[in-house]
Amino acid sequence: MVRFGAVGLLVLCAAAAVTSVFAVSPWWWFAAVPLCAAALVGCHDLVQRRHAVLRNYPLLGHARFLLEALRPELQQYFVERNYDGRPYDRDTRSIVYERAKGVDAEEPFGSERDMYSRGYEFLVPSMHPVDVPEEAPRVRVGGPDCTRPYDMSVLNVSAMSFGSLSANAVLALNTGAARGGFAHDTGEGGLSEYHLRPGGDIIWEIGTGYFGCRTKDGDFDPEQFRLKAAHPAVKCVSLKLSQGAKPGIGGVLPGGKVNAEIARVRGVPEGETVVSPPYHRVFSTPRELVRFLARMRELTDGKPVGFKLCPGSRTQFLAVCKAMLSEGITPDFIVVDGAEGGTGAAPLEFADHLGMPLTEGLTTVHNALVGSGLRDRVRIGASGKVATGSDIVKRLALGADWTNAARAMMFAVGCIQAQRCHTNTCPTGVTTQDPRRARALDVGDKSERVRRYQEATVSSALQIMAAMGVSHPHDLGPHLLRRRATDSDGFRSYAELYDWLEPGALTGAAADPPADWAADWKAADPDSFSG
Repeated sequence: MVRFGAVGLLVLCAAAAVTSVFAVSPWWWFAAVPLCAAALVGCHDLVQRRHAVLRNYPLLGHARFLLEALRPELQQYFVERNYDGRPYDRDTRSIVYERAKGVDAEEPFGSERDMYSRGYEFLVPSMHPVDVPEEAPRVRVGGPDCTRPYDMSVLNVSAMSFGSLSANAVLALNTGAARGGFAHDTGEGGLSEYHLRPGGDIIWEIGTGYFGCRTKDGDFDPEQFRLKAAHPAVKCVSLKLSQGAKPGIGGVLPGGKVNAEIARVRGVPEGETVVSPPYHRVFSTPRELVRFLARMRELTDGKPVGFKLCPGSRTQFLAVCKAMLSEGITPDFIVVDGAEGGTGAAPLEFADHLGMPLTEGLTTVHNALVGSGLRDRVRIGASGKVATGSDIVKRLALGADWTNAARAMMFAVGCIQAQRCHTNTCPTGVTTQDPRRARALDVGDKSERVRRYQEATVSSALQIMAAMGVSHPHDLGPHLLRRRATDSDGFRSYAELYDWLEPGALTGAAADPPADWAADWKAADPDSFSG
């Protein structure tokens, strides 16, 4: 009763104030309006039941919600240091922005990094550097069963779907890829006209929803797949098993982004949230997986076919290797997506706590293929926070043949890391289907920025390799990457930090792999994903 009496008294006081002010002069009405509005807000705060803070602190409690809304911007622009922002620090974002604009990404006065902190890494320079190669190396992707191999750049556009990205963002990325001669992964959201119109090389990704090649019931449609895979722009096909930021739950596209065009491309109802299943319908065992890959390659008329995953269980991946050996079928490539990879929408627990980070995932896949005697047949791509030349060199040194970048490419087309990708309110028009917001992204300007960024970053990687005395990625190895593992132990190379198997170490008669690898190999079952 006391509370509602206070509410009534507040309303009466506000009404009396407005009446008395208006009696003095009508012009004072404009001053009284804010007072009346504040009184009404205060009354609402006192009687509402949703927010305890507002019931106890009417009017003043709104300051908390205002500051909470502004916190990400305040943190990014005024609080974080150049080197400790997340997911990407300001130094990294600045490098991408400057290279995309054609500006030299150079800084005066030395590094701001703490080189004596645990986890600090460095690449080993040579006392006798070599000349920087005049042409960037390319990677031939295509195993013995592939009749139409593809030469991949060492840095490409990673998987981002039309729907998660705006049409203008997809156009800018693919136009940049066409101009720069590198590949563009479509993501699992289907093959749209915006991927095909500019003429850039396409890696068509097929996820658990089979968007773009699905039946009405959501199953894989081989005839749709065959027709679309025949497009000359489609150079490779990638089967998505899992994604770094959310392994095991499939993709999510909020209903607000599913307009008529996206619904048509994906083959789903308009306006409804699209959730990809967590698993594939077309296989349930490692053996069925490799057989399906062979079927896909046959439907593409011999184009490279592979799969993408965020590794978790080493035993399960070894089971896939056993299935490859048993069936005599290998994918042409495998893309390892680290748990630090990005996404448009995912539960925080999945992004923070599921899946191997890229370093562990990459070394696991590389060593499993080497130990199985399959590495010379399968190429490996790496994705997960790749943004700079040093990122590329590190991943190549740990076993990758090429790298993919998603968020760095978003920075190149204007992303400011506002982290509103799932709200359809992206302030730069990159991750929205709102036409008014998307029009802000100028395709002509941003596509050139994508080309410049990729070219400058690959050039930086080649310069770093030359400083290390390395002329070709094949000459890189884990011994050239050092890490301060403990505060007192100094630096150790990745050749010391991880086991590196010899070719055929898991399969030969005289094989003598490390005990934990031997145990996992023994437990691996080509007819089951258990373990």
